[in-house]
Amino acid sequence: MIRVLLADDQVLVRAGFRALLDAQPDIEVAGEAADGEEAVAKVRELAPDLVLMDIRMPLVDGLAATRRITGDPELAGVKVVMLTTFELDEYVFEAIRSGASGFLVKDTEPEELVRAVRAVVDGDALLSPGVTRRLIEEFAARSKEPAAAEGLAELTEREREVMALVGIGLSNEEIARRLVVSPLTAKTHVSRTMVKLGARDRAQLVVLAYESGLVRPGWLG
Repeated sequence: MIRVLLADDQVLVRAGFRALLDAQPDIEVAGEAADGEEAVAKVRELAPDLVLMDIRMPLVDGLAATRRITGDPELAGVKVVMLTTFELDEYVFEAIRSGASGFLVKDTEPEELVRAVRAVVDGDALLSPGVTRRLIEEFAARSKEPAAAEGLAELTEREREVMALVGIGLSNEEIARRLVVSPLTAKTHVSRTMVKLGARDRAQLVVLAYESGLVRPGWLG
């Protein structure tokens, strides 16, 4: 079973997510939290596989709570997917930098939410349609001169190629078509690249791709 913690200050939102997720044969809601402080405490108490974390919450917001969760080595197995009302949320960039594995708008279709939970727990990153491109454009806008790319030296030529494709927002299936390999092979390359670079998940590969200079502003095709 995939165990999920719901963190949102709106009772009705939590109730709706709970009803949807508990109806799935492989997913259960392990607990709920109404603010970031409670979310961190519940994560430590319940050790869920995934947290659906609202960004805007009282006391401690979702961004700060995510940093505390992803920064705690004892909680390394817990994934966080951020929730917001707007795709153009100003915190998208910082949420991914803080270690979130995905980003969804609250009006996401039910089947997409369920797919997101399964995908993130399986090791993939998940961003709402439209958010990936905006995130990448934000990286491009903020990009500075890249730092020395020490970690890239450990990658094979194919792994560097795959990382660059991840950096421009392609999914495993799109990478597979681009390189004429199977989706499983593409996923394997992505996974090996994350291990070699110490990336928490696919989302952070985008960060590293830009910060290392492997992908530069304007390479959004």
